[in-house]
Amino acid sequence: MQINLEVGGIPEDAVLPGTRSGRDPARSIRRGPSRLPPEVVAATQRERLLDGVVHTVAAYGYSGARVSDICQAAGVTRPVFYEQFSGKEEAFLAAHRHGTAVVIRRMEEAFAAQRDWCGGVHAALRVVLAILAEVPAFATMAVVEVDAVGPAGRLVREQLRVRLGRLFTGCPTPPTGVSGELLVDSVVGGMYSTIYRYIAAGRHSELPDLLPTLTHFALAAFVGPSEAARQLARAEAAGASWRKPLLPCVLEDSAGPVRGGRVSGSIVTRANS
Repeated sequence: MQINLEVGGIPEDAVLPGTRSGRDPARSIRRGPSRLPPEVVAATQRERLLDGVVHTVAAYGYSGARVSDICQAAGVTRPVFYEQFSGKEEAFLAAHRHGTAVVIRRMEEAFAAQRDWCGGVHAALRVVLAILAEVPAFATMAVVEVDAVGPAGRLVREQLRVRLGRLFTGCPTPPTGVSGELLVDSVVGGMYSTIYRYIAAGRHSELPDLLPTLTHFALAAFVGPSEAARQLARAEAAGASWRKPLLPCVLEDSAGPVRGGRVSGSIVTRANS
C-alpha cells in the first residue's frame, strides 16, 4: 500500500530542523582557509541556520526573534545569514518547509508499511505525534508560531493540511449524501486543532497519549464507531509503540539563544513565562 504526499525530494536521511543544536561542534567550520568545498560549507551553514531558526523562534516567538539571535544560535555571522536568506521570514519558511517535508516522509513510510488503510492511519499518526513530542522546539515553531508569520505562514500551514489530507486517499467511501472531501477536511482540521492546543499549552510530552483518541476519531468518520474501535484495538495490539526512537535528538546547548530566557530540555523557553 502506497501513498504519495509529495515530500519534494527530501533525502531519506534528512534531519528535522531543531533536532540538533545550531552550534553543534561536529558541524563547526574552522576559521581561515577551509579544505571543504564551498558548497559543503554553505550547506552546513544553512543546516545550522535552520536549527538556529527553530530554537530561536521557539524561545522568543516569531515576532520576538531577531536575526542576531538566529545567528548566535547557529554560530554564524550576519553576512553568512544574508548569503542564505533575504531575512527572517524567508529563513522561517525554509525551516518550516524542510521540517514538514521530513515529518511527512516519516508518516508516508509508516503508512506504507501497513497492510490496510486503518492501520496506516494509526501508524502515521503515531509517527507525527512522536516526532512533535521528541522535538518540541520544532513543534512550537511549525504549528504555533507559523500563525505569526502572516499570509506566507498561513499558506504553508494550509499546504501542510492538504498534504495530511492525502493520508485519506483510499479511505472507505462515506455514506450517500456526505461529501468525502469535506469530511476529510473536517477530520484533518479537528486533529490539527487538538494538536495545536496541546503544543500551545506546552504539553508536548503528552502528545503521544492522543494517539488512541485521534485514531478513533479519524477512523470513525469513515467506518463507524464500532469498527473504528475494533481497528484501533488491532493496531494497538500489534505493538506499534510511539516510544520507538525516530530522531537523533540532541539538546540545545547553553551557547544557544538565551536572551532573557533559559534552556529547558531541547527547547529554550522564556524566563518568567
